[in-house]
Amino acid sequence: MLINKAHRLNDVKEYYFSKKLREVAALKSAGKPIINIAIGSPDLNPPVAVLSALALAMDDTTAHQYKSYQGIPEFREAASGFYKNQYGVKLDPTSEILPLMGSKEGILHISMAFLNEGDQVLIPNPGYPTYTSVTNLVGAEPVLYDLKESQGYYPDFECLEKQDLSKVKIMWVNYPHMPTGVKASVELFEKLIAFGKKHQILIINDNPYSFILNDTPLSILAIDGAKEVALELNSLSKTFNMAGWRVGMVLGASEYLKVILQVKSNMDSGMFYGIQKGAIAAMNQPKKWFSALNKTYEIRRKIVWEILDVFKCTYNKDTAGLFVWAKLPEGINEEEFTDELLYEKDIFIAPGTVFGPIGKGYIRIALCETALDLTEVLTRVKS
Repeated sequence: MLINKAHRLNDVKEYYFSKKLREVAALKSAGKPIINIAIGSPDLNPPVAVLSALALAMDDTTAHQYKSYQGIPEFREAASGFYKNQYGVKLDPTSEILPLMGSKEGILHISMAFLNEGDQVLIPNPGYPTYTSVTNLVGAEPVLYDLKESQGYYPDFECLEKQDLSKVKIMWVNYPHMPTGVKASVELFEKLIAFGKKHQILIINDNPYSFILNDTPLSILAIDGAKEVALELNSLSKTFNMAGWRVGMVLGASEYLKVILQVKSNMDSGMFYGIQKGAIAAMNQPKKWFSALNKTYEIRRKIVWEILDVFKCTYNKDTAGLFVWAKLPEGINEEEFTDELLYEKDIFIAPGTVFGPIGKGYIRIALCETALDLTEVLTRVKS
């Protein structure tokens, strides 16, 4: 006898990459030389100081005990200093910073903390699929708002104002934007804060890419009055090559974080001490870390541009983050195109429709393989 699954899963599909990576793994097991340039999982190492801090933490007599749900004080102090130095944002380390086991869990915690059944959530299209999945899981209603290339992948506030926003409680934004790589601007963040105040909507900026190929990192919390209606998620996964460590944080007014902590404190028992110590070392890295990291990504991105030129794609070179978003020539189906590459050229890239209906006719390539592997991809697509 099988027990029926919960109704909340009826509108939730398995994450695309979870399912597709099983297929890729099977192809590899069969001897196929697959090169995966679909996933944004950094292949480079964290800073040496991070690894040293983790190792030294093992000598602490309390290292293997439960830790505070709010993280050790040194972690929150480091995060506060990081935001002040990198974004010019002042945060109280005792009440305005909450560590997370990666920012992805924060999407669920925030949704559980603030959404009731029947509430609506504004979700970017294209955007991170988890925003929609989690909204469905908690019984709220996803409402997609289009980010069009013709408008620079920024929200169309005139269009939003014409909608019935009375049931909207949260708006997800993500700048630098995934998958397009479009950067934030102060003007955009000011408009978002004004929009949130006008309609009493909690604006949440998911901000893990602001240091990747970007000389002007911005935080929505730098805008005057932002803490009244905005939270920010951030992560060390991309910035410091620590994706597998699962270190993130949610930042904002203490009143909001107290509510999120009501959920989080019932979901886990605090982040491992050694990981927190490594995270502290990461957030104290000098600026030269970012410039060295970006030199590697610049080399890789140039090769990706060459690959896209072979495909006759169009793309924007003034972007940030770990991906290149490109438009296929007219009439080419993105899912058929990516499957053909996988089965005939042993190359795995992401079709744009993974990220929403506006992704039709687009593809996304990650910069998380070596220049040597990317050159091999270039050779294969030319053959």
